This record gives sequence, structure tokens and C-alpha cells, in this order.
Amino acid sequence: MDTVLRKYTSFEEMKADEYRYWQSRPVHERMDAVEEMIQAAYALKGWEIKPDGPRLQRPFVAFHAMALGT
Repeated sequence: MDTVLRKYTSFEEMKADEYRYWQSRPVHERMDAVEEMIQAAYALKGWEIKPDGPRLQRPFVAFHAMALGT
């Protein structure tokens, strides 16, 4: 995989590009990224995620995506 470097002239331009990137990704990939960020945040705090604790549930996401027509 090739690395792409971009140079931005403003913070707003960078955030707009980031937003466009995430909007171009499928819902399941965005949800995986959210889960990864949650796990990283817990690890930074030194907390442990309990396997039976409340978490993002894929069936809900799939239902939600269907309800929105996406």
C-alpha cells in the first residue's frame, strides 16, 4: 500500500477532506473505527473492557442503516 501525504493550507480544508474520506467509507468500516477508538481510549485510561458489558451492537447498526435507507 502506498503512503499518500497531503499538504493543507488551512485546518478547515484538512477537516473537510477528513469528513469526505469518512463519508466515502462503508458504515461497517466506520463502526469498526469507532470501536477501535473506544478500545484505545480505555487502554489509555488503564481500564478494561468487560466482555459482557454494553457495547456497539452490529444488529442495531444494520437495522439503523436499513431504516435510513443507506
